Amino acid sequence: MRRADLDASALQPAVEVSRFRWSGAGLEAGSRRLPEETPIAIVHDASTSAVMMATPADLEDFAVGFSFTEGLIRSLSDIRDLEIVESDAGIELRLWLAEAPSTALVARRRRMVGPTGCGLCGVESLEQAIPPPRRVDSTLSISPRDVETALAALVAVQPLGAATRAVHAAGYWDVTSRQIVVREDVGRHNALDKLVGARLRSGGACGDGAVVLTSRVSVERVQKAAAAGAPVLIAVSAPTALAVRTAEEAGITLIAVARADGFEIYSHSQRLIA
Repeated sequence: MRRADLDASALQPAVEVSRFRWSGAGLEAGSRRLPEETPIAIVHDASTSAVMMATPADLEDFAVGFSFTEGLIRSLSDIRDLEIVESDAGIELRLWLAEAPSTALVARRRRMVGPTGCGLCGVESLEQAIPPPRRVDSTLSISPRDVETALAALVAVQPLGAATRAVHAAGYWDVTSRQIVVREDVGRHNALDKLVGARLRSGGACGDGAVVLTSRVSVERVQKAAAAGAPVLIAVSAPTALAVRTAEEAGITLIAVARADGFEIYSHSQRLIA
């Protein structure tokens, strides 16, 4: 991985901002720490695949995780080089792919050429809008105590969230080691991509534990968890109905509305043991 013309100040995940606060005591001057968001382009073989507003932190994880959950790579070895380049407009994450994924990407782009309207650009049919998720086959079991521990661990390791109260977090909690890896971002999808990228870059996977989320569960987040091979997905908020159906199809145990006093199980409850 290389960083070219990168200003360190551009990679601050949070900044101190002046503000006034009104209360019963009147108007008071002060400041608050706020998360930064920056246009970030993910570029594969010199062609932009996506541009998103994201927190400028853990960018290598973001580039790798997005590429993996979107099916552009199958392993870390599919990336020949990764370069981070800053400009006045934002940050580019430039990835150069190995021969096989590069060839597949060229074919994919050819299929996407043509006029598109609002909605899912490059999607030619309703079937392509919601592709079948990867099937997760796992004998992992998890207890209610494990769910509580994973939630508590996620809350304890959110430095950006603690400082700003304005970002999402995604964590991977390993059932065996009982350790958690967490990534944060202003975008909930970005946080999950960063988490998947962090696991790939460390040589790990997500098959021996649970992915834990601080926000609601949409179908895209289930699909990304399935791509990462996570057998259990835990969220503090409710899922969409489509997310539940997708989790059932993917073989994922979906636990949501998870609080200190309990949680709800929406799919594959056989993994939960009393």
